[in-house]
Amino acid sequence: MDGLVTGAAEGGPARGGVLVYRGEPGLGKTTLLAEIRAAAEDRCTVLTGRGGETLTSVPFHVTRQLLQPALDLLGEDDVRALLGDHHDLLAPALGIASPPLPSAAPADPQGVRDGLARLMEALAEHLRDRPPVLLVDDAHWADAETLAWLDTFSRARRTGGAPVLVVLAHRPLRTDPRGAGAPATLTALAARAVLTLGLSALTREATAVLARETLGGHADEAFCDELWAVTSGNPYETVELLAKARDRMLEPVAGSAALLRDLGAGARGGGLVARLEALGVGPTRLAWATAVLGTDSTPQLLAAVTGLEREEIEEHTGSLRRTRIMREGRERRDSRDNGDGGESGDGRDGRDSSESGGNSDGGGGGDDGRSRQPQPPDPLEFAHPLIATAVYASVPAAVRTALHGRAAWALAEAGHGPAAASRHLLEVHPDDDEDVVVRLRAAAVEHLAVGAPEAARRCLARALAEPPGPETYARVLYELGCASLLTAPGATVRHLRSALDLPGLDDELRIDATYRLAEVLAHSNQLQEAVRTVAAEVGRTPPGTGRRRLQAAHFMYEGFQAAEADGPRRSRRLAELTAGFTGADDSERALVSVRAFDAMLRGEPADEIVRLCDLALVDGLPARGLGWTDPTWGFEIPALTGIAYVFADRPDRGEALFGEAVRAFEISGWSGAHLAFGHTLLGLVQRRRGNLPGAQRHLEEGLGLADRVGSGLPVHWDTACLLVDTLLARGRVAEARAVADRYAFGPPWPGAIVLPDGPSVLGRLLLAEGRHEEGVGTLEAAAEALTVRGRHHGLWAPWPFDLARALAATDPGRAAGIAAEAHAHAERHGTPTVLGESLRCLALFAEPAEARDLLTRAVAHLSASPSRYEEARARLDLARATGSAETLAEAKALATACGANLLPTDPVTARASIHPPR
Repeated sequence: MDGLVTGAAEGGPARGGVLVYRGEPGLGKTTLLAEIRAAAEDRCTVLTGRGGETLTSVPFHVTRQLLQPALDLLGEDDVRALLGDHHDLLAPALGIASPPLPSAAPADPQGVRDGLARLMEALAEHLRDRPPVLLVDDAHWADAETLAWLDTFSRARRTGGAPVLVVLAHRPLRTDPRGAGAPATLTALAARAVLTLGLSALTREATAVLARETLGGHADEAFCDELWAVTSGNPYETVELLAKARDRMLEPVAGSAALLRDLGAGARGGGLVARLEALGVGPTRLAWATAVLGTDSTPQLLAAVTGLEREEIEEHTGSLRRTRIMREGRERRDSRDNGDGGESGDGRDGRDSSESGGNSDGGGGGDDGRSRQPQPPDPLEFAHPLIATAVYASVPAAVRTALHGRAAWALAEAGHGPAAASRHLLEVHPDDDEDVVVRLRAAAVEHLAVGAPEAARRCLARALAEPPGPETYARVLYELGCASLLTAPGATVRHLRSALDLPGLDDELRIDATYRLAEVLAHSNQLQEAVRTVAAEVGRTPPGTGRRRLQAAHFMYEGFQAAEADGPRRSRRLAELTAGFTGADDSERALVSVRAFDAMLRGEPADEIVRLCDLALVDGLPARGLGWTDPTWGFEIPALTGIAYVFADRPDRGEALFGEAVRAFEISGWSGAHLAFGHTLLGLVQRRRGNLPGAQRHLEEGLGLADRVGSGLPVHWDTACLLVDTLLARGRVAEARAVADRYAFGPPWPGAIVLPDGPSVLGRLLLAEGRHEEGVGTLEAAAEALTVRGRHHGLWAPWPFDLARALAATDPGRAAGIAAEAHAHAERHGTPTVLGESLRCLALFAEPAEARDLLTRAVAHLSASPSRYEEARARLDLARATGSAETLAEAKALATACGANLLPTDPVTARASIHPPR
């Protein structure tokens, strides 16, 4: 420990990390943390926090204990500088600002975790002269949100970054069989720890030494042996029993040994409860209320919950402290509390009140983001978590429920936010109380705003059990479904379906519930069900903005399907619907975006596609209600516009949109699948421009972000597909195969289309590997699936060019026909890139003179395009056809600038002449 602290303070070889102390209650974990604190506080910034048995449901409770004191030492400008663009995201979670308005999009939990990890790095840099040492006691009772960000921070710590030492103390873990919850997170943290130490009980000899130091050297062996037998060597129980023996002036000799067992029984369990009850009704009631309130056990709230006067509370507190049930007040604590071999502090309380100046109620701070409530009086604290647990368990069930109800009422009356009272309302028996439903719904909104959807889900599930009135029940189901959107798609589907089946949702909420239900179905690879769900609601929704919103979702998800019964008919209906649109409102713009994307897939004239994209935007940007993080429409609408731009040879406009997407996702803390997709889209832009190393970097970043969220997500398919295509362009066939294998890129294909067409790219990979027959079969399947849907964009689905080359030597007539048809579609679409690629393919089947002319035209088109890699390939073909050393040098220079090795990536050309047999 001392080495780690020294390394953190001096920036030496031991630059912080995670240190874990693990042991049963009473073995001295808190004592060890106190020793670390004493060793570190002169050289480091010590930040402390403690989990609480009844506070595990309060999001970021321990986080606030750890970080608020450090932030309190800084000025407002310094805090804003540390938080940077993430201020609005993180400040509510830290309790230094009120949560956003209910209409704001929920905070992404992964984004909050990542933001807190970056804040910790920034804080460590700011405190480099006194590096942070984080001490977390009773970590087994820490809230899940705190443990998750500590886990994120320990994973993401930069090599060479400012040192941070995180010390965790917790009881042995009872592993969750589902591999979830605090045990799983603490296990993951321990796996990355510099050191994990398990604490043991005192030996018989150590117990004897402690007895003689406390009661005198004349304590005999029989007395000491009985002391060890009664306490099983537990340090806390040993110290408590010795203190009682000293108070009663018990002679430490064999004749007194038999009395130790009776004395020891009063330190725990039923004996402790009997000792408490012997103090009388007043102290017992006060202890019960303290067990329920935890960190909120201030005189004001204790009086409200117990009905005791302040003078009575002071009197009963004295009695509880004299019997060592409660801790001494701050002014009377001495080194004995942390140095006697036991553990001090209230495991239910969740903080060391002498250190934490932050809020403990789970609610926000002042409206200006930095206002603080005056420092409250010390909360009353139990002397040890074992006592807190025993007292809470001893409260009769009906009384305990009533105390929780009074605690919730008292917190509300004292001005605490809904989230502060929610942990108590969760413990109250359902009683058809609409006020409880209102408070729990308000608490859920606050939890969502700080990135704690599980806490919101608990509140709303409890609200349903109350239950709400008939006019409110469906709304609560709807809110519960939305709260589960980020964490439990299956639950979202169930809750939203139930809400839609019940009366109580107005037209606006029905439309929103349907849109969100379709959204989660689509993201869960259930596109057909998403289409059916929206179609049914469209049929019962009157014309207007709401209907157009549902129509946009309907056409979008129909088009996203990997297969559909009549794609051309759907495209015609979409074109007819949007023909007269002027972009008058968001619903028209959204439908126009869907239409532009569909037109792109079909290979319609690029000028029309660009016109539609322009119409979908306002001054080149998404309209205010259609932004990347807007909760109403989702990120898909602006994404469709940007993708259509890119494949219409306007990657500049796509890049502007996608760059704004990444920035919006980062500021909003959407650092999971959304940010991954943002990097995928930027990778697409660079791939189309021919900046292959840049494309590879973005795509690998996207996959890394997606991997943190899960596996088999839609973004995995898109990103892996683009990365395989990019690696093939770079001549890295083996790397492309490794990516394809790692992400199972290939059949069975998902129910949604892949960006770009997955079978086309897989066919290209198989040909590059020399698996000619498999490659041709895959490309032919792609041709059949896309042709029937009328999708002929030669860059989205480049199967015609690769299939024509693959068949050039064995079936030149068919190959030439494929190339000619692809060129006809290219002329209709009209972009320089597609025209150049089609002319390059046609040249394979022309006489030498004509081939040179076709390739010269291909180079001219591609020189006017944004596609530098395709231009390099065309120049290489022209050099081969003309024998021009100058053109060959230009091709090689351009390929090098693109980061490409052309020869291995064009396997068919490597096997066949530019002029195969006619």
